[in-house]
Amino acid sequence: MRTPIPDYLTEILNDLRQNHEGAVADYIPALKAANPDLFAIALTTVEGRTYTAGDCDIEFSIQSMSKPFAYAAALTDRGEENVADHVGVEPSGEAFNELSLEPGTFRPRNPMINAGAITTHHLLVDSGASVGQRVDRALEFFSALAGRSLSIDEDVRASELETADRNLAIAHMLRNYGILADDPHDVVAGYTAQCSILVTVRDIAMMAATLASGGVHPESGQRIIDRRVARQTLSVMAAAGMYDGAGSWFNDVGIPAKSGVAGGLLGALPGQVGIGSFSPRLDDHGNSVRGVKAFRRLSADMGLHLMEAEAFGSRSLRGVRTDDDATIVDLQGVVSFGGAEGVLDHLDGSQPSTDTVIVDVSRVDDFTDVGRRMVLEGMRRLSLDGHRIGLIDPDTKLPDPDLGDGTWPFDATM
Repeated sequence: MRTPIPDYLTEILNDLRQNHEGAVADYIPALKAANPDLFAIALTTVEGRTYTAGDCDIEFSIQSMSKPFAYAAALTDRGEENVADHVGVEPSGEAFNELSLEPGTFRPRNPMINAGAITTHHLLVDSGASVGQRVDRALEFFSALAGRSLSIDEDVRASELETADRNLAIAHMLRNYGILADDPHDVVAGYTAQCSILVTVRDIAMMAATLASGGVHPESGQRIIDRRVARQTLSVMAAAGMYDGAGSWFNDVGIPAKSGVAGGLLGALPGQVGIGSFSPRLDDHGNSVRGVKAFRRLSADMGLHLMEAEAFGSRSLRGVRTDDDATIVDLQGVVSFGGAEGVLDHLDGSQPSTDTVIVDVSRVDDFTDVGRRMVLEGMRRLSLDGHRIGLIDPDTKLPDPDLGDGTWPFDATM
């Protein structure tokens, strides 16, 4: 059986590919030349499995998606108290490039707007660090999160520096208020290099999944970020990651997220998945048009809104065993997206050796809607592979188990 998740992601891309709304960023010359038709999406679970569709190996500059990761690096390098002295955590309700400062303290309101992101970059490594040291720190930290060595697009960096007047003005004002201790031009040069780091959707899904897993890299199992730092970063993303649209985004989509003007969009759902998308056409807020629609679709279809609280309990796949001439798949607890994905992944990687496959849900407490649909789709695909499908469900936890063609699994209850 082949897991249906890549097919689902491909379906989303195919449904949205004909949407040509928006335009590529034209205020940065290097981004103006982007191919507007590129489109990709990737999803990485906290257990390290990645699913992709579309132009998933195309590199593009990370841009403002770098902000949450640089914030996590600054918290790691300088500590929460030191960072809090320089940048706040409140949503600004203003556009990303406004000089939004707190009255009295003159701190940028949060690290997601440009004023806060410039300040955050300035805090990397230690006081007195050089431009090169801060850029190297960002590159090293982002590479660890992605699980591979990343690089900087020098053309994008040079192009952005040529048009960095507003960021330079913000940096000079921050220096005037004592928020920046170093030369504003040096800080902006380093921040621009940070935004020019090249990534793919695979990279940003993995980076986001590391945040979603509390700072532990999903593939290597290495702790990259302290759990408290990961929590704070996700909290600020939820409150301010989508700038002046953060409230409506969280209400409608419910996934802590961050966009970039090259067309990238990342999301991290704690305990479940990291998501990345890429499509260069932007809306009036500077967010990828297709990317936003893809995230809305994922949230609605897959029940990925953070506030859709479920009693997740223990792992959904209790075990797989062979009894006489049947393979029995034992499920347990609450079967949500994450649990169902694990079941499908196991069946994908270990094809049942018997003609009969029985799914036992007698220990299941409940199915979320997406968990139910994913398990039924797995049963349907096993049936298409030629297996006879049975179901043990004494408490009717899986009502109306239609396998997609009007047939039901046989009752295997003892």
